[in-house]
Amino acid sequence: MTTGLRYVYAVCRPFDAALQSQLTGVAGVPPKLLSHHGLIAVLSEVPECDFAEEPLRAHLEDLDWLSATARAHQGVIDALTTVTTPLPLRLGTVFRDDSGVRTMIEAREDGFRRTLDRLEGRVEWGVKVYLDAGTAVPEKPSAKAVSGREYLRQRRMRTRSRDEMWQNAETFAQGLHEALSGRAEDFRLHAPQDSALSGAAGRNVMNAAYLVPRGESEEFVELVDGTKDAKDDTPGLRVELTGPWAPYSFTGESGESGGEGPA
Repeated sequence: MTTGLRYVYAVCRPFDAALQSQLTGVAGVPPKLLSHHGLIAVLSEVPECDFAEEPLRAHLEDLDWLSATARAHQGVIDALTTVTTPLPLRLGTVFRDDSGVRTMIEAREDGFRRTLDRLEGRVEWGVKVYLDAGTAVPEKPSAKAVSGREYLRQRRMRTRSRDEMWQNAETFAQGLHEALSGRAEDFRLHAPQDSALSGAAGRNVMNAAYLVPRGESEEFVELVDGTKDAKDDTPGLRVELTGPWAPYSFTGESGESGGEGPA
């Protein structure tokens, strides 16, 4: 008799393609499919000693454990995204048994179906624009090397140069967003990321997500790649493209978005 808890990654419609044969998920356990009311819950049976309420709460305070679990969670979502349109559930969504999973599906069935109808055959692409202003502004003046007047003049030039770079970066990002949103069915403009938390170099000017039909992804990627010449006019400007992701930013259902999505 199986005594493990049920860790649920996502809900989706039935699909014919097989998942990767060597795919493992959270706790190193391969995912399996549970069918109910014409929907599929993708889950792994995980040990109660780690995923019951109290130990799970403690684990979520352990950054190493949390990072490894999030990677495993995202790995399953990524594998699903290659064969279907999954609705990712929040990291750490656990139920006592299969009956609990079925009850969850029944409670949210209408919302799942509406969202799947809207997102079927679509993926999310993330586009971020960064500016590393320090690479292109005059060196910080040395108060010992120049007169007071010259020192102040150099400081004003440095400030003016930085402001101009930032304005150019914002203009570039706005133009890029207008072009990309014209090729996407929907978009979300997320709050810029804090570089101290994300670890990315430079200041985040734009942090956007775009909902794109899977069959039009190649053209969307080419459009992003085509911005290279334009951004070369502003030294220190960088465009980062990620995806294709499951459409985390567009589920519109409370509690469905989770994992290491692109926001």
